[in-house]
Amino acid sequence: MRFPRDVPTLTDGSLDDRVTVRAHRPEDAQGSYEQCLDPLSREWTTVPLEYTRSDASRFVTEAMPGGWESGTEWGFAVEAVDDGRPRYAGTISLRPEGERRAEVAYGSHPWVRGRGVMERALRLLLAWGYDEQGLETVIWWANRGNWASRKLAWRLGFTFEGAPRHWLPQRGRLLDAWVGTLLADDPRHPLTPWYDAPRIVGHAAVLRALEPRDVPRIVEGCTDPETVRWLGQLPQPYTARHAEEFLEQVKERQATGEAIIWAVADPGTDDLIGTANLFEIRRGRDAETGYWVHPAARGRGVATEATRLMLRHAFVPVEDGGLGLERVRAVAAEGNAGSRRVLERAGLTHQGRERGAVLVEGGTPADAAVYDVVAGELAS
Repeated sequence: MRFPRDVPTLTDGSLDDRVTVRAHRPEDAQGSYEQCLDPLSREWTTVPLEYTRSDASRFVTEAMPGGWESGTEWGFAVEAVDDGRPRYAGTISLRPEGERRAEVAYGSHPWVRGRGVMERALRLLLAWGYDEQGLETVIWWANRGNWASRKLAWRLGFTFEGAPRHWLPQRGRLLDAWVGTLLADDPRHPLTPWYDAPRIVGHAAVLRALEPRDVPRIVEGCTDPETVRWLGQLPQPYTARHAEEFLEQVKERQATGEAIIWAVADPGTDDLIGTANLFEIRRGRDAETGYWVHPAARGRGVATEATRLMLRHAFVPVEDGGLGLERVRAVAAEGNAGSRRVLERAGLTHQGRERGAVLVEGGTPADAAVYDVVAGELAS
């Protein structure tokens, strides 16, 4: 592995849409200072909470050049065009670990988030690391819960390798971590799907992403006697902690391409009136669907419309923003007449019985009625 002392300048794009990675300059101190005062930077990095403008100046004039001198960190400033002028956008780096290995690190200024600039900058950095420095493996670490960092690593082609517990130090604590790797000959694009929950608007219901504000309504729904009766997999008593854990599980299942899980919301108030999901998704093939409805919303056709909206999304071709599936399956306890009516009204057809396939109240196995629908049937 070579250890360069001169910082290269790497760039892509046109003059009016250019991303550049370059050596840090003294004038970057103000942008670095603003970045380190940002709440997200403080939450997810080890930047000192008492960070000062002088600290930022030392970072860009001493720490970053020092990493190049010692060969411990190849740090670059990211520069992007804002209103026709180049502007500091963040810092990225590779930290050599010997034997053709390095760790990637990145942090963005708030102004540039959501614009794709950091992805472009990291592609420049990774190509330089693999092609010019002979790297074979780059590793990515993030605190567990830093979904923005994880999604960017996913876009770059990193393979998610796991979640070591109590691994990353931050301000005197050891935090749970996420880790991923990218090899020199890996594709530089996602290897698995990442499903976000798109907003889909109907008449009786709106499907939208779940949010922390939904926790109280989730608790109300999951402690309702009718829900408890038919969804025996729910922990009881169901508390706010369970709802918060559920929201984290939703993010994980969507990030790994297993499921899309929506809040079913009232069209007028946007309050949660249920949840709906497509899960066990097999790309290009099939998935299973399920739902529950808040007791205050029953009898209004909410579950039927939510199911129809999910099915539409499932069967719409990928190029048009859907999943492009061929078949969707559903099961309901044989005695759950209300749920079975919903499935039939939504267009699914009863296919038979599956013994002991669902859990009802108390975690008791029960026979299930099996339903499905294929894309052509829904269209008709």
